Amino acid sequence: MAYTLITAATQEPVTLAEAKLHLNEDRSEKDTLITKLITRARRLAEHKTGRAFAPQTWELVLDAFPEAFMLLPAPITAITSVKYIDSAGVEQTLDPAGYQLDKDSAPGYLVPAYGTAWPAQRQQANAVRVRYTCGYAINDAQLDAVTQWMLLAIGVWYRHAEATTSESLNELPRTYVDGLLDEYKVYLA
Repeated sequence: MAYTLITAATQEPVTLAEAKLHLNEDRSEKDTLITKLITRARRLAEHKTGRAFAPQTWELVLDAFPEAFMLLPAPITAITSVKYIDSAGVEQTLDPAGYQLDKDSAPGYLVPAYGTAWPAQRQQANAVRVRYTCGYAINDAQLDAVTQWMLLAIGVWYRHAEATTSESLNELPRTYVDGLLDEYKVYLA
């Protein structure tokens, strides 16, 4: 099983202008650094929660059809395609009428449509591929706590850049600040 990012986010929940305002930084010399910190903060928040805080495209690859596909990161917005290698070794694209997306759950699930079953696939590695889109809309009001967490992380990293190593950029201490992300955490059963 492998989850692969196909198309990364092209926008961030926190803009460069918002980050610079938070940092009280009006010079443009640090724009590249601040932009990188914005992306790093979003990606760390996504890692901590199991959610996508900007629209993205992912692909899940499996050796066989499971009873239900668990799709991460949440929320799932649409299925782009379900492809599989049939018993003759030919790649097929499953008709969308053959499956149903449960995008109300976190994580999301893909199941066969009512009254149907998954088709037979060839017994080989990577025989089944599900490509899907996920993520919140950039201006979603539900992301207020996430953007606040991102700004705090960006501020810590920016103000203490000299004291950090590449490893410590991935870690912020567990404080009340991380509590801002708690409501977004996806718990796997």
